[in-house]
Amino acid sequence: MTYYFAKTLPERDLDAAEERVKSALKKAGFGVLTEIDVKATLQEKIGADFRPYRILGACNPDLAHKALQAEDKIGTMLPCNVILQEVEGGVEVAAVNPVASMQAIKNPALGEIAATVRDRLKAVIDAL
Repeated sequence: MTYYFAKTLPERDLDAAEERVKSALKKAGFGVLTEIDVKATLQEKIGADFRPYRILGACNPDLAHKALQAEDKIGTMLPCNVILQEVEGGVEVAAVNPVASMQAIKNPALGEIAATVRDRLKAVIDAL
């Protein structure tokens, strides 16, 4: 089982791709809680030059609430990360597969929630 879903968009503009991804996430019931500009952060903190790379922390409030009720430490794995990075041919968008990341947790209720989140995130990526 792969730990992510990915698709390369033909656009060369990372900002435009990010807006497209945020819109698709919103339509699927996700909000973006955090945004990390990895390129800018690495440049500022350690002077490293890195390709344009962003991490969006996506969260579906209803499903997050259910997950927290089922497993109180699951917050260590929230929110679900979606990345955007410039690659040859466009902007790659990838989202975590929460089923893969939560395999170690033996909680059937959480497994059902993770499968729902997986299906919604995969649909977002596929629809881009």
